[in-house]
Amino acid sequence: MKVLNISVALFLACSTLLSAAEKNEKLEEYISQNKKEQFSYDYQKNEAESSKLRDSWIAPLNLQYSYTVSNPYSAEQTSQNAAIKLDQPIFQSGGIYYAIKFAEVSHLYANYSVDAAKRKLVKDAISLLMQIKQLKLKIDKQNLQIKNAEINLELKKEQYLSGQLDSGFLDNAIIERNSVIQALYDIETTKERLISKFQAISDSSYESAQIPHLEVLDKESFLEYNILLNISKSDREKYRYTKNMTIAKYLPKVSITGGYNWSKSEKQLFSASDGERDYYDYGVKASMPLSINTFRDVESAKIDFLKSKLVIEDKKRELNALFEQVMQNIDNFDKKRVLSIENRDLYEKLLVDTKNLFTAGYKTKYDVDLLENSVEIQKLDVMIFDIDRQLELLTLYEMYINDKY
Repeated sequence: MKVLNISVALFLACSTLLSAAEKNEKLEEYISQNKKEQFSYDYQKNEAESSKLRDSWIAPLNLQYSYTVSNPYSAEQTSQNAAIKLDQPIFQSGGIYYAIKFAEVSHLYANYSVDAAKRKLVKDAISLLMQIKQLKLKIDKQNLQIKNAEINLELKKEQYLSGQLDSGFLDNAIIERNSVIQALYDIETTKERLISKFQAISDSSYESAQIPHLEVLDKESFLEYNILLNISKSDREKYRYTKNMTIAKYLPKVSITGGYNWSKSEKQLFSASDGERDYYDYGVKASMPLSINTFRDVESAKIDFLKSKLVIEDKKRELNALFEQVMQNIDNFDKKRVLSIENRDLYEKLLVDTKNLFTAGYKTKYDVDLLENSVEIQKLDVMIFDIDRQLELLTLYEMYINDKY
């Protein structure tokens, strides 16, 4: 009993210290270094892809060279040709600007997507750690329930042997004891399974790692820093600039053209063609496509953009419902916690009275032990409900990110 009291005190002390000293710690610290590096490469790839997309409007400089040998008239002839050519758009009725903006929001969208994947893994790691800590408490609680079942069995044995009870009551006591022992084995098996999963994604030791203390979020902050909502918003901006680029695609475009050409011929049929020559050319080119599908293409892009705005509203409604559900679940756990505290206080009062009666010879040691175990069970229930509360908040923190978390 003293050992259990010490473990409970240590658990409360660790939770308090964590709340005060480590609540600003980045939640990403719970995943392994290997996982962090993988996500880092994802961000780097997003940066590279964004730069490539941003500069895609810049036309390449085309280099050409050819060397030809032929003998159409018995004599062998050779010719060499080289050229450098450029066809660079400089005006696309806003298309260049929209293409650059599209690249920027695409980069933002890609980073939010990586954020969501990383946050999902962080949530899994912390959830596993919380459940492992909670199962440790449930194992302690189950051991106390086993002790109570064994005390109850001893009492039923004595009553049966003294003729006060029939064998049915004794059988029920034996079955109850076996049930709580089997439940303990199930809890221990579940704990080992969760430990294996936690070690696969985290470098931390589940024994020494402390669970973070998550604060209750207000709805405004939850929506403002919500990764999933930001993904939908950046997706809307992608469709906005896609629509604008589609319109610009069918408007006038101006390009500058230029090139440098060099050729060399030997042993041609007409000697005037022999020799080496070079020249340059440059100019301006204007174009505008006329397509039967212009209005259909533009209309399709507009519809995608309008739909993306509705998706945001749907996502807000979904997140609002999730927030309300989590708050309701937390409220229920708070009620259960209060009930356990009330039960603990009741058992503590009964324990004091029972100890006095035991000293006076009116109660047995069994009665005292049963109540002592019941007091400790209620204390453990309070801590179990505290972790249940944190697990509910973790559902929100999975999609919530700012500089603090």
